[in-house]
Amino acid sequence: MGVEENTTVAVTTDTGAVAVEEVTTLAAGAVVYPVAPGYRVNVRRGPGTQYGIVRTLPYGMSVPVYCQKPGERVSGPYGTSNLWDNIANGQFVSDAYVKTGSDGYIAPRCD
Repeated sequence: MGVEENTTVAVTTDTGAVAVEEVTTLAAGAVVYPVAPGYRVNVRRGPGTQYGIVRTLPYGMSVPVYCQKPGERVSGPYGTSNLWDNIANGQFVSDAYVKTGSDGYIAPRCD
């Protein structure tokens, strides 16, 4: 198991409120974000529901976000977004299901 570090961060929401959240940073430098509670999220081969399902995340998962890519617009518990989070090589989840604290990019764009 790798070395992990928990960090408390302040995030400004769309309404201007400040929320304090804890995020985990992996030894490789990727930050881990929680998937929406109560959801088993499909992991896909690309940034859209037309791509095949690689696996389904179990309840209570947190995922690293290595990069992000625009794709199909999806609505979920954290709003509607066309951003897809790359969580592993060739594996994407809709940002609308990941609590990143932002409606925009929080990681570099994927190539």
